[in-house]
Amino acid sequence: MAFEALFAKDLAKDLDKTPASLDELRTRVFYALQRHPLCRQVEFDIVSTPRTRRTNWTVSLHSVQPGALWTAHEIVADIQEAYELAAAA
Repeated sequence: MAFEALFAKDLAKDLDKTPASLDELRTRVFYALQRHPLCRQVEFDIVSTPRTRRTNWTVSLHSVQPGALWTAHEIVADIQEAYELAAAA
């Protein structure tokens, strides 16, 4: 019973995500990474993925300094929790 309640809570949280286009996601990730001194040189790509329970997009990080890897990953994870890729019209 507790598992079902947690699953329902996670599902409801996922449904509350704000839709965003690829360009909007790219801009949000760029500016979020720029705010952290270690992540300013990080290069990335936004990639559309098949819909899962959590997300329908991911970020491919490139040229990440070793000290910035976890920070960049946490920044991207926070953005993924808040946004979903809007369906192309």
